[in-house]
Amino acid sequence: MIVRVEPADEGFEGALQFVNEVKGGNIPKEYIPSIEKGFLSAMKNGVLAGYPVDQLKVTVIDGSFHPVDSDQLSFEICAQMAFKNASAKAKPVLMEPIMKLEVVTPEESMGDVIGDLNKRRGQVEGMDTAHNGARIVKAKVPLSEMFGYVTALRTITSGRATSSMEFSHYAPVSSSIAKAVLEEVGGRVDLV
Repeated sequence: MIVRVEPADEGFEGALQFVNEVKGGNIPKEYIPSIEKGFLSAMKNGVLAGYPVDQLKVTVIDGSFHPVDSDQLSFEICAQMAFKNASAKAKPVLMEPIMKLEVVTPEESMGDVIGDLNKRRGQVEGMDTAHNGARIVKAKVPLSEMFGYVTALRTITSGRATSSMEFSHYAPVSSSIAKAVLEEVGGRVDLV
C-alpha cells in the first residue's frame, strides 16, 4: 500500500482526513474502509510515547491485493504499520496544552505576578486596568506549569488576586522537555 501522511488541511474538523486516490481497482473498494479504520485505530497510540494523534490527513495512492490472502483485517493491519513507519519518518513532535490565563491583581503585586508567570514559561500578552484600579494580566501558559498556581498566587499577593483559566491551543514542547517526558514514560527519545 502506498500512502501519503501529512497534517490535516487548515480548518478541517475531525480526527482523520481520509482521501482515496486509488485508480483502476488495484485495491478493491470494499477494503478502503478497512484502511481508514486501521489509521483511526493507530492514531489512538502515537509513535512517540503512545499519546494520541489528534488530527491527520492520509491519502491512499496505490496498492495491491491478493484474491486469496487479502481480507479486511489484512488491510487494517497494513494501515497501522504504514502509520507507524510514516510517523517515525515525519519528525513527530510532542504537543502540550496551552492555557489562556487572566489574573486580576493589585498594582503593587503586578511585578511579582508577571515574574512568577515568566518562571512558569508563560507569555504575557497584555495588561488592562479594571474599574476598581486593579490590574488585569492576560497570558498564555502551559498547563503543566499551572499546578499549584492558585496557592502561589495567593502567597505572592497576600490573597488579594484572583485568576481564571481556559484552554487556548496545543503547542510543541521544547526538545529538552520532550526528551525528559519521553524518558519518563519510556517513549521513543530517538525520534526527537
